[in-house]
Amino acid sequence: MSQRLTGKVAVVTGASKGIGAGIALHLAAEGAAVVVNDLDAEPLAETVDGINAEGGRATASRANVATWEGGDALVHQALDTYGRLDIVVNNAGILRDAMSFNITEDQWDSVLRVHLHGHMATSHAAAKHWRDQAKAGEETSGRIINTASESGLYGQAGQINYATAKAGIVSMTIVLARELKKYGVTANVVCPRALTRMTETVPGAAEYMSGPEWSPDNIAPMVAFLASDAAADVSGQVFVVFGTRIHLMQGWTLLNTLDRGEGRWTVDELIARKDELFAKSSSAVPPMGFGL
Repeated sequence: MSQRLTGKVAVVTGASKGIGAGIALHLAAEGAAVVVNDLDAEPLAETVDGINAEGGRATASRANVATWEGGDALVHQALDTYGRLDIVVNNAGILRDAMSFNITEDQWDSVLRVHLHGHMATSHAAAKHWRDQAKAGEETSGRIINTASESGLYGQAGQINYATAKAGIVSMTIVLARELKKYGVTANVVCPRALTRMTETVPGAAEYMSGPEWSPDNIAPMVAFLASDAAADVSGQVFVVFGTRIHLMQGWTLLNTLDRGEGRWTVDELIARKDELFAKSSSAVPPMGFGL
């Protein structure tokens, strides 16, 4: 392997199994020392042992990154153990699928806590560290890679909590990219399409998501690329990764404009010009976009 991450230190959350474990193993194979984070102790130990058995460097963290205390502990574990921090991969997540009319407060809060709070907790701690480094005159080149989902891009019915959290992660990442650019830090989003512990709980998913294109290990090379020096100019970007395909996504774009010229619109005027407003697009609920 190319060993493009030799000398770098990474933290990966939600990394005991599936996509996260694949990312941790791949970063280690590329030469990075990895702090592997998860709350699930047994598979976490297996992932760490697997990296070390292959000659890599890894240590386990069971910090709860759904809290800022846990995010801070994870970042400082990397600094205390390996003396530096270069890469943050936020991958921890859960599913509590429900419709808007029957979701419980706990289902809503728990998903936002793990996904949205969890991504921000580690990003906040890492951003503070890299900013302090830069202000002290040290060279910085941090990488944040956040895991989102097409559910957050298109709004999957039955996942109002998950889609909201993932959409928030996309916006959060773009803000991180803007704010941390002057410190040499990039921030990007990867939306994986793969069979994982989360997706296999969805009825029918295991049968539908069969075959090598759905392997969670397909995601890791893209993450390693974004973590490398070769991607120093890539920031604030959103990618969907599925099998052999990598889709570069773009957020809200201007489709059309109505300009009254002066004064304030009236409802009657808006009704009269409704077709003009939607001349280039449908006024119906947007399509899911899963056919990419």
